[in-house]
Amino acid sequence: MATWLAAAGGLANADDGSTWVYIGTYTGSSSQGIYVSRLHTATGALKSVELAAEARNPSFLAIHPTKNFLYAVSEVSDAQGKPTGGVSAYAIDPASGKLKLLNQQSSQGVGPCHIVVDKAGKNALVANYGGGSCASLPIDNDGKLGEATSAIQHKGKSVNPSRQGEPHAHSINLDAANRFAFVADLGLDQVLIYKFDPASGKLSANDPPFASVAPGSGPRHFAMLPSGKAAYVISELGNTVTVFTYDAARGSLKELQSISTLPSDFAGKSYTAEVVVHPSGKFVYGSNRGHDSLAVFGVDPATGALTARGITSTGGKTPRNFAIDPSGKWLLAENQDSGTIVVFGINPENGALTQTGKTLEVGSPVCVRFRQDR
Repeated sequence: MATWLAAAGGLANADDGSTWVYIGTYTGSSSQGIYVSRLHTATGALKSVELAAEARNPSFLAIHPTKNFLYAVSEVSDAQGKPTGGVSAYAIDPASGKLKLLNQQSSQGVGPCHIVVDKAGKNALVANYGGGSCASLPIDNDGKLGEATSAIQHKGKSVNPSRQGEPHAHSINLDAANRFAFVADLGLDQVLIYKFDPASGKLSANDPPFASVAPGSGPRHFAMLPSGKAAYVISELGNTVTVFTYDAARGSLKELQSISTLPSDFAGKSYTAEVVVHPSGKFVYGSNRGHDSLAVFGVDPATGALTARGITSTGGKTPRNFAIDPSGKWLLAENQDSGTIVVFGINPENGALTQTGKTLEVGSPVCVRFRQDR
């Protein structure tokens, strides 16, 4: 078996207690598309990266429930010669981890920045930041994407004229029942709520149609507890996590708490990026770009309320997305401006993060997704 190193050694293709790690990037001189590595789940060691597929700004990725396909946005404004962003479908080679392009479709708006696949694996849902819209695209049995079945343009603005003069849909997520979709719109200071029909793939307005955060907060990303009791919205401009209780029958969100992601004595500029719930539901994490750190919170099991547990440096500049591996042992933080992915160990008792000393170099990393071998 190949030796596991932090930044050297070829990719394994055997059942060696590891999982594929796919990395979305902004392309340019240091990146050509989507990269792949392997994480050894017992030790947290990473294999060196290889290019899985050339692509243009594949900033966010999603893995199909069957583990056979991967979907990526193309965060551009001119996909296939049209004034729109793109969404690409890939087949995953389970032996090599490489990706084969199946097809591409319009994201129905410019600057798509987030994508998920529904629980049944029948639809991909995408948020368009530049276009201020969201869309759903059907997935065929062969993994290919069809043309959008829903495309919804957001309208309005909020209080920050430089960042909130128009809608900016920043993420789209589904509840565990596959019934409701939540779109955090930075420009509106709202989390828009849509009914989702997995059979048709269509999105429609819910009642209530949205939940609000404090004016000027700029909601960016969204995550839910595994229990479904509570949801968390991280706000880019306000540097906060807002806690909502969740009514699964109505798809409604009710604000419970807002808590800062930064130290009380920090006076510099910083903007949050990602919020992630630990698989155990005991901890929540948020990333700070500028302070270049990860905020750690404990979760009240009864209410979902958060308690600050500490803030840890990511060991690099501008941490964007980060992800926790399916075992819950390891957190991989992506430092976009320093071109590194840093592996942290997670304390199962208190959620504290410890750098393992394992770092992977990848140009402009933005998103990490795991594909466990079956």
